[in-house]
Amino acid sequence: MKSTRNPVFDTASTVGRLLLLIVVSVACGALVAGLFAPATALAATVANDSINMFNDLPAGLDVNPPAQATKVLASDGSVIARFYAEDRHNVSLANMSPFIRNGIVAIEDARFYQHGGIDPTGILRAIVATVQGGREGASTITQQYVNNVIIENLVTAGKTDQAKLGAQKTVGDKLKEMRMAIAMEKKYSKDQILQGYLNLIYFGNGAYGIEAAAKLYFNTTAKNLTLPQAAALAGVVNSPSVYDPVAHPDNVVTRRNEVLGKMLAQKKITQKQHDAAVKAPLTLHVNKPSQGCVAAAMAPYFCDYVQQLVLNNPAYGATPEDRAKFLFQGGLTIKTTLDPKLQKVAQTRVDNTMSPTDPLQRGADVVSVQPGTGKVLTMAQNTVYNPATKPGNYMGNFSLPLRDANGQPLHGSGGFQIGSTFKPFVFAEWLNSGHSMMTMI
Repeated sequence: MKSTRNPVFDTASTVGRLLLLIVVSVACGALVAGLFAPATALAATVANDSINMFNDLPAGLDVNPPAQATKVLASDGSVIARFYAEDRHNVSLANMSPFIRNGIVAIEDARFYQHGGIDPTGILRAIVATVQGGREGASTITQQYVNNVIIENLVTAGKTDQAKLGAQKTVGDKLKEMRMAIAMEKKYSKDQILQGYLNLIYFGNGAYGIEAAAKLYFNTTAKNLTLPQAAALAGVVNSPSVYDPVAHPDNVVTRRNEVLGKMLAQKKITQKQHDAAVKAPLTLHVNKPSQGCVAAAMAPYFCDYVQQLVLNNPAYGATPEDRAKFLFQGGLTIKTTLDPKLQKVAQTRVDNTMSPTDPLQRGADVVSVQPGTGKVLTMAQNTVYNPATKPGNYMGNFSLPLRDANGQPLHGSGGFQIGSTFKPFVFAEWLNSGHSMMTMI
């Protein structure tokens, strides 16, 4: 994987590069053991001390489930809304196209299935390239995964400010990551590491993981990615800003073809497949994700009701922050009783009865609750759920009280007196009891 050159190498002399080579070689003695045989007893002692120092570095790393998007579903399984801090949907390796699996290995770490977390050959190649004034990265997929897991753990814990990126890392930081990569290879299989990596990495434009990226750029799934699509996404990982498919499509095509060339060289695709993919245009079908109840066109006020039920319930977290984390990072699938067909009818009737832009700002709403079960089938009102100051916009829910039974806010309006609306129900019960409308009481 190629990387951006560190400023140190832009000004370093050949002597400086050689000194750096010696320092790195000694510090990484445990990684490239046998490649540099010590010429003296002193050198042997230094090498042994380096190995001991490396082995003493912390190797443990908690691989926690990364933040995933939550889906709120209607009774028919259709999506009402999504909530997320990071737009991600984990999928198994079996549900990823072999093209993306092979493509990412080809461009990022060709020896992934041969090394033990650290690639001595890659390290030497990178050192030689640096000494010669070039640049080439040496981080394996496992090392990249370790780095991303560390950052994700900090982000999930609300410690984003502690995350170190690129040039911010010290030699000690990088050595720790190498040690963790070796330990990770002993704990997890190659396929488990590759699956975790592809679900975790950032593909730009708010897409985290291969499933979200496939949906965003090509409106498909990770499993159904074609060769040209997969090669394009594999190329994005190196620099999501430089290889942004939306902003820099020409860069992406160039990078995609580089990926295809490496896949061909590594015999992952045939010459025929390569040639056809290189000629293929970069046909994007950008499907930008939306989240929250403002984007819940089907039933925004019902969406907000569901959201408040989660955020207010101590069963989902001891504090408001814990509950928000549970909703926005937990990857939940919340199945509701809302009936989309009835909801559409209810919304149409409400809007036709009282326009959202009514000059007198009169409100109207409909809630349908199934008798005997309490299932909420519809929840519609004649306003637009939007925080922007504009006629017809209103965030409050006419159908709900101001607070729930525990005093937690529900975004309700406080309700209205039923008034004369209740008279037909009284008359109906009167008639059902055998009385006449002409009876005087």
